[in-house]
This record gives sequence, structure tokens and C-alpha cells, in this order.
Amino acid sequence: MPLNLFIATFTLLISSLVFSQTVVSSTSAHTVTTKKVLIIASNLSDMGDPEKHEARNDLWEYAPPYHVFVSHGYEVDFASPLGGPVPFARDPLGISSYTIKYEGFLTKANSSLTPKLVNPNAYSAVFIGGGYGNVFDVASNENLLGIIAKIYESGGVIGSVGHGAGAFANAKLSNGLPLVKGKRIAAFPNSTEKEKDWAKQGSLLPFLVEDRLKEKGAITMNKDNIPDKHDVIIDDRIVSTMFLPSAALVAKEMLILLEKSGKPKNQSK
Repeated sequence: MPLNLFIATFTLLISSLVFSQTVVSSTSAHTVTTKKVLIIASNLSDMGDPEKHEARNDLWEYAPPYHVFVSHGYEVDFASPLGGPVPFARDPLGISSYTIKYEGFLTKANSSLTPKLVNPNAYSAVFIGGGYGNVFDVASNENLLGIIAKIYESGGVIGSVGHGAGAFANAKLSNGLPLVKGKRIAAFPNSTEKEKDWAKQGSLLPFLVEDRLKEKGAITMNKDNIPDKHDVIIDDRIVSTMFLPSAALVAKEMLILLEKSGKPKNQSK
């Protein structure tokens, strides 16, 4: 065999072996360390009033956390009361544009799971962003509330931004007690709700998030008792913040809790 042909054949063989080894190693690692986060969003576009006030999910409260999760190796699924596409408000700027273009954000969001298709045991954490829709359809969906509670009771982490906390305020633990009872939670505050005409000072909503959390025994954190309105509050395994600028920080703190607890390991698919 000519020397040049021998060298080319040998090089191709070595390259094939290296490629095969890489594929096997990658597949094996994925099987052992599968890590999954469930993101819950609303199916609503408006509040159902004659003027059709905006109720879509806030893209800037969902896209940055999604980016944090996937960039740290977590697989993400969306779930919603009806399944299928979930609508978003706001233009895709910055990291929101990036995660839509390169990380499959809209592909996942447009194929959200119905509650019946969600296996709570498969997820290390659950995240709920803001947008008014969540206090309507997610907060009243017993199946989604049960999923949130099961993830939490299995040692998982809950994260929320703004009105997202209202989505799980009604969740109950297996002992019948409210999931939020005794927990410090930051959410969209009454003071801001009543200043804004977004939901006619809150009159279009089924409840004010801060009020509902208090009714369920939570210790609400707001502008009166938080030094910085953008602070992230962590209590046990619930991570929350009042406003959208800290959405990505909520996701990062969720991952820190998961890594400390070792929860991402050995998850069921």
C-alpha cells in the first residue's frame, strides 16, 4: 500500500474511533445526569373583559430564566392548562432574542404539555413567570397546582417572578396545608397593582397576588420590608422576586439550591 494511502486510511480510522468514543461518552453522561425543569405558563391572551386587557405571559420574565436553565445543562419542558402554544407579550430583545433564535425557546413554548402529560417525578424544579394570565387559568387549575406541590414535596425547588407567585398561592401539600404557609415570598405588590391601569388597579383580577398569599399564610415581602425592590427572596426551596429585572437571578438561585442538594441527579425521565 502506498505510504500516502496508508496514512490517510490510518487517520480516518483514528478519527472514527475518537468520534465514536465521544458519542458514547456523551450519551452515557446524559443518561446518568438528566436534569429537568418544568416551566408553567398561561394560555390566555387577555383578561376576558370587553376591552381585552393584556394577559399574555411576560417574555422578559420567561426567556432569561429559560436561558439560564438550558445553558447550565438542564432540559426544559413547558406546561399550561390547555397545552399547546402559550402567548407572550413584549418584543424579543437581548437574551430573549438569543434564546429564541439559538436555544429553542419558542419551539418548547409552542408545544407546552397538558397537565395529564406531566410526570412530576421527572423534574427537579418548577418555574412560573409573570403576566396576568397565570392568576386566572394556572391558579385555578387543580392538576397544575398538584404538580407544583408534588415537585416541591419531593425535594424540588419552586421559582417565581411577579404574578407567578399567584399561580401557586392556592397549591396544597399532601397534608392539606397551603404550600406557601409560613414562607417568605416576594410577588407583585398590591401597592404597584393599585397604581397601574394594566388591570384597572387590580379590579379585573380574580384576586390580588399579595392578598391571596397572605390569606394562605405566607409572609409577603414587598417594598416595605425589602431593602431593594429587585431583591431575590429565598425561603427553604422557594425562590421569588417582585419584578422582572431579577428573573434570571431567580433561575440562578434555583440552580444553586439544586446543586447543593444534589437534586438534579438520578431524575426519572
